Amino acid sequence: MLYSYFIPDERDYLQPTVAADRGVLHLETRANYEGLGVGSAWAGWNFAWCKAVTLELTPMFGGVFGDTKGVAAGGRGRFNWDFIEASSESEYVFDATGKADWFYYNWSQVLLSPAEWWYAGLVAQRTRAYKGERDIQRGFLVGFILGPVDITAHMFNPDDARPTYVLSVSVGRK
Repeated sequence: MLYSYFIPDERDYLQPTVAADRGVLHLETRANYEGLGVGSAWAGWNFAWCKAVTLELTPMFGGVFGDTKGVAAGGRGRFNWDFIEASSESEYVFDATGKADWFYYNWSQVLLSPAEWWYAGLVAQRTRAYKGERDIQRGFLVGFILGPVDITAHMFNPDDARPTYVLSVSVGRK
């Protein structure tokens, strides 16, 4: 997955994530996720309960390196029922420089998919990769699925004079 961040009055940047699942094992690596100039590598365990309703949970543990060094505990969860999906990804970074630099990150969204090829919803994030006037950024998203490719446009803080935009592209969305 590749996220492109377009931030008013700051440097735009890319945030790539590569994930692989083999059975219940989940492996993931990221750049510019915990902060600019920061990378991380993760391992986790997938749990899923699927009937008419799908619930997926993946607790993870990772190492953080680059401008921030330390370890992190986190996870993701996804709930899906018919055309409604809610998901959240969180982590807590324990920075090796000291407790004052520990931080919590979250990305959450709620989606409605009226058709198999598009969806829209609400999104919120708490990040340290860039500075904003708000501790929690919130906004809207719309996405399109073209075969194995998923393209999503996000607008954070739409009531600001200059909102933040994020464009994401992924291959092989669940």
